[in-house]
Amino acid sequence: MGMATGPDSALTDHLTPEVAEAIRSGTHDNLFAVLGPHLLGGLRRVIAFDPGAVAMAALCDGQTIGLVPVAGGGLFAGAMPGEAPYTLQGTGPDGAVWQMEDPYRFAPVLGEIDEYLIGEGTHHALWRALGAHVCDHQAVRGTHFAVWAPDARRVAVVGDFNGWDGRRHVMRRRGATGVWEIFLPGVGEGVAYKYQITGADGAPLPLKADPLGFGSQHPPENASVVRDIGGYGWRDGGWMKTRAGRNARGAPISIYEVHLGSWRRKAKGRRISYREAAKELVGYATEMGFTHLELLPVSEYPFDGSWGYQPVGLYAPTVRHGPPHEFRDLVDAAHLAGLGVILDWVPGHFPSDAHGLAQFDGTALYEHADPKEGFHKDWNTLIYNYGRREVKNFLIANALYWLEEYHIDGLRVDAVASMLYRDYSREPGQWVPNKDGGNHNYEAIEFLRAMNVAAYGAHPGILTVAEESTSFPKVSAPVHEGGLGFGFKWNMGWMNDTLSYMAEDPLNRKHHHDKVTFGLHYAFSENYVLPISHDEVVHGKGSMYTRMPGDHATKLANLRAYYGFMWGHPGKKLLFMGQEFGQVLEWNHDAEIGWHHLDDPGHKGLQRLVRDLNTLYRGTPALHVKDAEPDGFEWLEGGDADQSVIAWIRRGDAADKPVVMLTNFTPVERPGYRIGLPHVGPWREALNTEAGLYGGANRGNMGRIDARAGESHGQPASARLYLPPLATLFLIPDD
Repeated sequence: MGMATGPDSALTDHLTPEVAEAIRSGTHDNLFAVLGPHLLGGLRRVIAFDPGAVAMAALCDGQTIGLVPVAGGGLFAGAMPGEAPYTLQGTGPDGAVWQMEDPYRFAPVLGEIDEYLIGEGTHHALWRALGAHVCDHQAVRGTHFAVWAPDARRVAVVGDFNGWDGRRHVMRRRGATGVWEIFLPGVGEGVAYKYQITGADGAPLPLKADPLGFGSQHPPENASVVRDIGGYGWRDGGWMKTRAGRNARGAPISIYEVHLGSWRRKAKGRRISYREAAKELVGYATEMGFTHLELLPVSEYPFDGSWGYQPVGLYAPTVRHGPPHEFRDLVDAAHLAGLGVILDWVPGHFPSDAHGLAQFDGTALYEHADPKEGFHKDWNTLIYNYGRREVKNFLIANALYWLEEYHIDGLRVDAVASMLYRDYSREPGQWVPNKDGGNHNYEAIEFLRAMNVAAYGAHPGILTVAEESTSFPKVSAPVHEGGLGFGFKWNMGWMNDTLSYMAEDPLNRKHHHDKVTFGLHYAFSENYVLPISHDEVVHGKGSMYTRMPGDHATKLANLRAYYGFMWGHPGKKLLFMGQEFGQVLEWNHDAEIGWHHLDDPGHKGLQRLVRDLNTLYRGTPALHVKDAEPDGFEWLEGGDADQSVIAWIRRGDAADKPVVMLTNFTPVERPGYRIGLPHVGPWREALNTEAGLYGGANRGNMGRIDARAGESHGQPASARLYLPPLATLFLIPDD
């Protein structure tokens, strides 16, 4: 082209045939440089593109200014006076007329601070910068879209608003951060969208959901959905002021673990909604005396059979039960009822679904490129690259997002062991050692520490819990003491040992006595939660009921004794839904749990027992204030393997009454069983798992025993009592 000599040649130089063809073919990567208002040849020119229009005009200051077709179909241009905003008016081949704001006349939304923090990997409110935000920009209502895709050649947002046409709304690249953004006027709540990304090699990628999208379509559809998450009217101010004490190391914490999709089903198998759960689930958990709900992952996920453990939308509460505000209704209702809410959080891996994070911009952006580091063969999933600052930022911000936007009280972090070790479930030669030649994943360890520091720093009253099955040290120790910084850790060793013990025929239990006593050797090395979780009732393991030996009555008696033992054992408690009444069948995520069992008096009695155990546990300081302190526990009898009896003392602070608990793990009654007690006087049988109320035979000590002077088991007093078969007793001094 020759040198521009006037307005027309200036336009021609600006909109060359090559540029016009790139726009029409959907390969141009910077439409902001071409479309919208531009000063050309001394005139303000507006260039617009609409492939569905045969004519175009601009409405400005009460004037209708015709735009002239230029450079072939769909492109129009015209001179505009002044600097006033304008609206475009298109006419279709059938004479239909429509008006629209021109997205290419709007300035960027993201500021320099956002760019700086994103580039640095320290934007702890990342969700306020990226994603889709309904907002007012330059006095116009619309939605701002922003996505991180640093190696993309071109990014467009497509959706219902543009007929899923990737030529229409190509985003603006924001410098070296790798962020692309665009403000789309008129787009609002409920609109489905995805990103159309072209890789650095020019190859188109599958349409991608928004990594920071706040909503999603119902599976199997998988587009993101614009959701305005601002302006919720929380009513839980009282809870938020007091929750630090409720989540503390010495607090009574009894957790009801729930998969929302199968806790209750409605007519024709419909899943329960968040709002229904706000009444029914919250009411039930409160009545049962639990202190916290723990929800299996609610971050959006494509495959029901993953139970949420293969999430694609980490920032979107699953639409299976309702939109984001209705999830807030559930959390708010729980808080008003005095229940904490813990979310299962999955930062360890993500699925390889084409619409998700895998090869997001045509490169291994979120994952490691080397499958020896970036692929979980057990789960067929991808592993985050924790050493990349933007990925670490994405995950830490996600933890903070749930705590901030949804008032979540805690995060239970899934599969921590798989993150800590580079050789987790890998054969020799199939993993990459760290820089020192070892198997610890330094980058993941640093990420977990940084996440805990950020979470507790921003929200001191919350708790984090690690599902960690190895002997990695100091999981629940503070970061400044060399720990990972979690508040608590699941005690997987205790769970495996004791369930193995309970599966034994009671006649053989004397040969495996160490399985119920060994856990006390390390019970205070971490802040432990005792977990009977969903993992124990799937994959052919059966249910807690079927894992117990004997006939129906004996199975229930075993369960009652075991739960009593568990609630008297140091450590916080966790029980998966259905196990509180002894569900018979293995858990099925596609159907509700077996509520019909409650028609059976034995199952109903077990449910009453769990309720009363929770009540006793919450109301008795000695059973919880020193859960993680060795001076809160003292053995009375740990060596009576022949009779399969154990007994110990739980202690609280100086003014708290001690609790003595005994468990008989055989179906043989033990009349006249002598046990040492801390002092002389009457002791109340505060709970007996063999009580008729719980489905037992009402065998016990008539509610009371008398301790007399005389040393036994290292105590100054003792008593002979009746120890029922397959039963646990709790004894408390009676004033």
